[in-house]
Amino acid sequence: MTVDKELEKLSRLTPPAATPEARARALAAAMQAFDTAENNAPAAQGNAEGWRQSSIINWIWSPAMNKKFLAGSALATLLVIPAAGYMAIELTRNGLPITDQTEIAGNLSKNNAPKPIGEAARQSAKPITVVPQLRPAPPETSGLAEQPAADSAPALRDKEQQAAAKSAASQLPDFSADEISTLLNKSEGSAAALGGAKRSVPAAPGIVPQQQLAEPMAAVAPSPVPPAEGRVQIQLDPNRERFANAAANPIKSVATDPVSTFAADVDSASYAFVRRSLTGGAMPDPQSVRVEEMINYFPYDWPGPDNADQAFKATVTVMPTPWNHDTELMHVAIKGYDIAPATTPHANLIFLIDVSGSMDEPDKLPLLKSAFRLLVNRLKPDDTVSIVTYAGNAGTVLQPTRVAEKSKILSAIDRLEPGGSTGGAEGIEAAYDLAKQAFVKDGVNRVMLATDGDFNVGPSSDEDLKRIIEERRKDGIFLTVLGFGRGNLNDSLMQTLVQNGNGSAAYIDTLAEAQKTLVEEAGSTLFPIASDVKFQVEFNPERIAEYRLIGYETRALNREDFNNDRVDAGDIGSGHSVTAIYEITPKGSPAVMNDGLRYGAADQVPPKTSDSAHQGELAFVKMRYKRPGEDKSALITTPVNDGNAVATVDAAPQDVRFSVAVAAFGQKLSHVAAVDTYSYQAIADLAAASRGTDAFGYRSDFLGLVRLADGLSQR
Repeated sequence: MTVDKELEKLSRLTPPAATPEARARALAAAMQAFDTAENNAPAAQGNAEGWRQSSIINWIWSPAMNKKFLAGSALATLLVIPAAGYMAIELTRNGLPITDQTEIAGNLSKNNAPKPIGEAARQSAKPITVVPQLRPAPPETSGLAEQPAADSAPALRDKEQQAAAKSAASQLPDFSADEISTLLNKSEGSAAALGGAKRSVPAAPGIVPQQQLAEPMAAVAPSPVPPAEGRVQIQLDPNRERFANAAANPIKSVATDPVSTFAADVDSASYAFVRRSLTGGAMPDPQSVRVEEMINYFPYDWPGPDNADQAFKATVTVMPTPWNHDTELMHVAIKGYDIAPATTPHANLIFLIDVSGSMDEPDKLPLLKSAFRLLVNRLKPDDTVSIVTYAGNAGTVLQPTRVAEKSKILSAIDRLEPGGSTGGAEGIEAAYDLAKQAFVKDGVNRVMLATDGDFNVGPSSDEDLKRIIEERRKDGIFLTVLGFGRGNLNDSLMQTLVQNGNGSAAYIDTLAEAQKTLVEEAGSTLFPIASDVKFQVEFNPERIAEYRLIGYETRALNREDFNNDRVDAGDIGSGHSVTAIYEITPKGSPAVMNDGLRYGAADQVPPKTSDSAHQGELAFVKMRYKRPGEDKSALITTPVNDGNAVATVDAAPQDVRFSVAVAAFGQKLSHVAAVDTYSYQAIADLAAASRGTDAFGYRSDFLGLVRLADGLSQR
């Protein structure tokens, strides 16, 4: 009773006010106790450290919701939220867990949480594996009460989430395929995580297949886990670039194969590919390296013909090989006649521009628009420009318009916006129709295709597009293909188009490259002086044992193709130069790789004749070409003898030495065994000693690339 009275007395007393110090101590103790309980609490079943399935939606859509153009706007409500809801339905309906259960266990043991989108994007150099696990059916039970509480709560939550998602879906408007595609392409998170890879969307409106909606899941999936029973393993390659290349040319014996035949190549795309990779901190894909395109990227001061009647002039130099003292290089330089600006023919240009959703990146459509503005400012008032775009369907944006109305042309370029899927075949047909409609007789008629290289709607195989281009080239219309961007560049298709459509290809990775290609080299880029240009070199078996053509693997022709005017080959523009380099092995050199023949060798070597007019020649160079509008080719021949030889590398002309340095660099990047022992430093030394005046800085930039490759190769 005494205790009760004391307690009653205390209850009527007013407690003293707490001091600030006491409040702080109490709050700190409470926070520490809460943290301790939170850290020791077991994670909910099926989730890694409290990360719920819905978190993937937040990762993917939050960047889009936070963009200035969506935040707080009706557009966010009408577009982003319904699409996110649709995605949530698919995730819950198909029962695909965000992370594999084995991976979750590993994360819990290592106290790791799934990486955010930004981290996944930085690791996208390796293919990302999505490993959905088939959810097993629950065991049969007699009643809900028999299930443990810990197991029933997650199942109940799943059912509640599914019901809520389905209820919300019933109020969502249908979206067309193009709207969904555009929305996904504008999502900052999904675009970054997939490395710019474009999504192919079906033509049926309002329908997005499960695999399309599941793509963003790959961005946040944890590291790949070994496949196990009940799992479906899907490999998603974040780098969809396709390159047209072939194995390096082999060493050939002159005794059995004395003739080499190939088509001219004045493209420069490969050099820009290599530069983009190296400046981005990575060695280039060996398949992206075409040595002849790297050599021909640079302007050289080869001697040219004196007048238009002589379209080309050949200059041949024979010199010691820098990377092999037992062989020599035969350097063949061709320079075309340079049309004076006052006599440049009128141009009818059709800009065929890819405006699909994948072009919505800074180095794609925005750069493309700036590049074409530079070109328009370079044209003459009487030239005409048309614009055709394609994204799902082709459309004519600008009918043939004289450059005198420049503001109208530039305004049409500025209005271009990305969106939709890519239907390039229909665009090509429309562009050629427009070129034929505005055809300029005795002028330049050219379709200029600008794209990131992907054609996934309509006839999209290389063979289908090759057929279309082959049919249209008969109309006398030339083709230029300009590649933009990275991630899904289809270089293989670009090469197919230009090699079968009287065309040339370049890759525009910077505005400076656009200036070089479309302004500084506009004459050689736009104004052709010859088509179907072919080379054939015959080596003298009395002097040369073996030879190897450096580059031109994708331009090889059969021997009989040289005299067949129906066989398509390369095209050369005004003032353009073409360089080809052979590594040759003299008779008796210790570098000879092929054994002599046991049978028939005497029949394959012509008998020596003291009065032979060809005695002493090393080789005989032939070149065939057609003038614009002509069907019959002309022939130019050049014998090669000791008078073309120099005793040392330093005695060779400056431009010859620099082009040899570029050839060595290209071979080393593409892993050609012949230059294995020739170091990057040796290449840099050879290039630096032959750099010359370098008016535009191209050769200095090349030296920088060699140093980058040297550093990256030593990692």
